[in-house]
Amino acid sequence: MIAAMEDKARLRIDKWLWAARFFKTRTLAAQAVDLGRVRVNGERVKPAREARVGDRVEVQAGEVRREVVILALAAQRGPASAAQQLYEETADSVARRERRRELARYGAEPAHAIRGRPTKREGRLLRSARDRLGEGD
Repeated sequence: MIAAMEDKARLRIDKWLWAARFFKTRTLAAQAVDLGRVRVNGERVKPAREARVGDRVEVQAGEVRREVVILALAAQRGPASAAQQLYEETADSVARRERRRELARYGAEPAHAIRGRPTKREGRLLRSARDRLGEGD
């Protein structure tokens, strides 16, 4: 189990994100902070910034954006049940995730299926469909 650190203890934000299980490795957590996917109290920060109890942290991991408030600090990674006690997710963040989950139930976003330039076969199919409709050059 994770033993909570004293309030005066110093802990880097990347290490806290790793201990709270937002990222699998501390390196991934540091990269996310460097890329601006983690904000503390609405500001971009560096991986070495100290995490403090009461800080509001926004974490963008993939398409999921979570907003949490730090309740405790832990320098060691423990089980998921203990990691969940390190933070509390805001009501807005929970509502946003529920809304996203509800929309995903109805079907995937069509834009996610678009991968870029059509293949040679897809190009031929598009041209033949265009020719059949009389929209040729």
